[in-house]
Amino acid sequence: MKNNSSSSNPPWWQPGLLLFFRLSGYIAIPVIIAVFVGKWLDERYGTEPWLFLLSVGLAFIVSMFSLIREAMKEFKKLEKMDSDKKDSAGKSSDKNN
Repeated sequence: MKNNSSSSNPPWWQPGLLLFFRLSGYIAIPVIIAVFVGKWLDERYGTEPWLFLLSVGLAFIVSMFSLIREAMKEFKKLEKMDSDKKDSAGKSSDKNN
C-alpha cells in the first residue's frame, strides 16, 4: 500500500493559490458590501453619491489595512523559513567539520 504523505506536504502551488484567494477576498468582499450599503444609504437619505463614495472609500481603507497585515504575516513566515534554513545549513556544516 502506498504511503500517503501528500497531506503533510502540499503541492508547490497550493500555498500561493490559497494566498491569492485570501487576498482577493480581502479586496472584493468589503468593496462589494460597501457598494450595496452605499447605494442603499444614498437612496434612503437622498445624498447621492456621497454616502456611496464614503462607504467605498472606507472599504478601500479597510482592504488596504487587511492586505498590509496579511503581507506582514507572510513576510514573517518567509523570514522564519529563511532563518531556519540558515540554522540547519550551519548545523550541517558544523557536523562536516
